[in-house]
Amino acid sequence: MSGLKAGDKFPSDVTFQYVPYTPESAGITSCGRPQPYKASEEFAGKKVVLFAVPGAFTPGCSVRHLPGFIENYDKIKSKGVDIVAAIAYNDPFVMSAWSKANNVKNDDILFMSDPGAEFSRSIGWTAMGERTGRYALIIEDGKIVYAEKEESPGEVSVSGADAVLAKL
Repeated sequence: MSGLKAGDKFPSDVTFQYVPYTPESAGITSCGRPQPYKASEEFAGKKVVLFAVPGAFTPGCSVRHLPGFIENYDKIKSKGVDIVAAIAYNDPFVMSAWSKANNVKNDDILFMSDPGAEFSRSIGWTAMGERTGRYALIIEDGKIVYAEKEESPGEVSVSGADAVLAKL
């Protein structure tokens, strides 16, 4: 498959990995157990913003991409969004630490692993070899209503929070 586009159906077999937030494991050196997140099932009947980054803790992702979603979280949610999720090639432990390092709690934004970039590879949106590309999706009731991938992994324009907000 070569990317997703508006009007496409979100694939039916997508599973990510994540470590759910708990107060007991809120410290950055504490960690819960990773578990599967059956995105196709969890996203059903919901409005979802899913954004992907090539890697947690990298300059483009940590300085230019993620902060916009954190700063605009309330605005995004006010548009009827049920779930805001970030995915990356990194394992679920790294994604959990990245959420904690950015003071995101209570799974306000889900920080999930795309193991082996499996989902990103399935849609043809990888970067820098086999990492997740930098892209954003808006999914409503299982249907893609916005899907854009950055031309360069260092760019944050069509996948950033401002671009997503403009399409909600």
